[in-house]
Parts: sequence; C-alpha cells; structure tokens
Amino acid sequence: MKIALFSDIHSNLPALDAFFQDIEKTKPDAIYCLGDLVGYNIWANEVIQEIRKRGIPTIAGNYDFGVGRASDDCGCAYKTDVEKGMGSQSISFTNQLVKDEERKFLRTLPAHIQVEYQLNNDHLFLLMVHGSPRKINEYLYEDRDEKSMMRILETSNADMMFFGHTHKPYHRIFAYEKDGQIAYRHAINIGSVGKPKDGDPRGCYVLITLNDDSSKFNKESIQVEFIRFEYDVEKAAKAVETSILPNGYADMLRKAY
Repeated sequence: MKIALFSDIHSNLPALDAFFQDIEKTKPDAIYCLGDLVGYNIWANEVIQEIRKRGIPTIAGNYDFGVGRASDDCGCAYKTDVEKGMGSQSISFTNQLVKDEERKFLRTLPAHIQVEYQLNNDHLFLLMVHGSPRKINEYLYEDRDEKSMMRILETSNADMMFFGHTHKPYHRIFAYEKDGQIAYRHAINIGSVGKPKDGDPRGCYVLITLNDDSSKFNKESIQVEFIRFEYDVEKAAKAVETSILPNGYADMLRKAY
C-alpha cells in the first residue's frame, strides 16, 4: 500500500499541477493533503477547486483557517517587521481574492485526520496534522528536543505523525519500550509542494509504503520516501511579480527560503 501526503501549496497552481502529474507515476493508493492551500500567490481559488474536484481528504492549515474566516491573521510566526509587512499584504490580497464558495470550503476543513491500519496482528495509528496536534501553527522543526517530540507523539497515540507548516522535510524515528519489546514512533515533516524553504526549489511530498509486515516494532517495515519534482518555478515567481504581492515572495520561490 502506498500513501501520498502533501502540504503547503500556497496558491501555487503550477506546482500543484506538477504534483498531480508526478503522482500519475508513483500511483499511490491513497492521497491526503495537510493544508495551507492558499496565500502568497495568485491562484488561491484554482488550487482550492483542484483539491475539491478530486475529493482529496484535506485538513486546514493556519492560512486556510484565517482566510476561511476572513481574518487578517494567518497565524504565521514572522520574525521581522519586514516579514510582518509582507505577510499583511499577502493575507489581505488573499482575502480579497478568495470567492465565497471557496472560503466556505476552507471553513469546513477538519483540524486533524487519524487513520488506523491493522495489516497484521499489530495496529498502526497514523495522525495527520498541519503544525502539531496541539496547535495548528506550532512549528515542529527537526531540532525539536527528543523528549518534547516524543511527548507529543505519545499524547496523540501516533505511531506515525505527519505534518507540514515549516516547509522543511525530515523523518525522525524514536524508540521506546512497549509490552517488553522495542517499538518505534515516526515523526515526518512532509515538506512543501508550493513554497519550499530548504534551499531546493522543487516541490516536495512524501510517499509511504506499508505492507503485510509493517509494524511499530520494526522500523524498517515502514518505508518513507521524500519525492522532489520539477515545476515551472519561473511562472509562479512572475505571477507574484505581476501582482500586488511583494516581489520578495518571488525570490523565495526561486531560492527556496
């Protein structure tokens, strides 16, 4: 069984189109979207429409939550006054752009999705969130303290937790004792389809492979693959530059920061 998870499209229709083309090659059995459909570019409505027409199970990102309620707060942690100013322009523009039906759709998105598989005698609990189970806009960076991350996983009863929000992909595995055996929990940041921040401008998503032997007691039985795909970055960057959005967002697309 193959499961594709993607997140943080941020109104980047060229990247989303390229993602859909790529999964025609990887052919997952299930697809989930972990939110942040809108913001930072011009195709907010088109991205929402593409997700809706495919019936992809989707949770709300912090940007979706804000725009769904016509709020001027996207829940983003901007660090400088320049970033705050750019962010204010982005959410104002997105709120003007998004149509009533699309805004209504954003309001219906759930906060979490949890899936349980029983492929053998073991149960596997998969939890999908945007930021963290505790808060939609909590940033779980790769250097998060192991005890803190394990506490989040244990509290959520997640064997595998998938999340986005930081736009920086990684996979961490944590060992613990269960029923006298060593078991493992997986924390997987799935990166960003439309606004990568890890220095690689290509879109990113995760492909999980589970089989009849997949178990929390065997970390090698769960395969996690980060897939990068090319898309027309320049088309997305120029769309920013020809809009009222700050040109800095175009530079971020080109350089992935």
